[in-house]
Amino acid sequence: MSAVFITATGTDIGKTFVTAGLIRHIRGSDGAVVAVKPVVSGFDPDAWEKSDPAVLLAALGRPIALAEVEHISPWRFKAPLSPHMASMREGRAIIFQDLVEFCRKATADHRGTCLIEGVGGIMVPLDDRRTVLDLISVLRIPVILVAGSYVGTVSHTLTALEVMARRNLDLAAVVVSESEGSAASLEDTVTAIAQFADALDVVGLPRRAQGTGDHAAFAQIAGLIT
Repeated sequence: MSAVFITATGTDIGKTFVTAGLIRHIRGSDGAVVAVKPVVSGFDPDAWEKSDPAVLLAALGRPIALAEVEHISPWRFKAPLSPHMASMREGRAIIFQDLVEFCRKATADHRGTCLIEGVGGIMVPLDDRRTVLDLISVLRIPVILVAGSYVGTVSHTLTALEVMARRNLDLAAVVVSESEGSAASLEDTVTAIAQFADALDVVGLPRRAQGTGDHAAFAQIAGLIT
């Protein structure tokens, strides 16, 4: 199975929108795909049907059931904080090696493509020493970096690319997910990032109805990872 890690320059940028769209596109093209989101912050146990894991389950065509959410997202925290801060508040530390093994098992147990959606941004702490970047560095799988089109995103994106380059990570694509109400256009943002991205594939993704996977951008992204 091929595996891809989907991370972002920050939180609420569009990782789940991108992941769900890719799932639907791959399934619609008769491809095999699985997805997990191992760590979730801001998880409301009384409204789990609206959670990011539930969005992924819907895209996968799997039952929207709490047991299914627990299966693809074992580390769930109620506080909308970094996983490290949320886990400390709840007295449930994330054991980094357990997280690594969960991701490795997810990629080994199925055929086709495995999408691992990260939590928050690429430098968000998972415990008192390690970040999402450290997790990706251990897994050594290709990465999709999701950025927004808001003012300031060029700096945030280039900073993320710099830290990834220092770890020699395999970047499959940069996906610029359109931000609502931004003064910068999606097209201009893609062009600005691409000028500094050293021939990386930078894909612009307009915001559409949640859960759709028929935009041409998803076909382009899927072609880079499958």
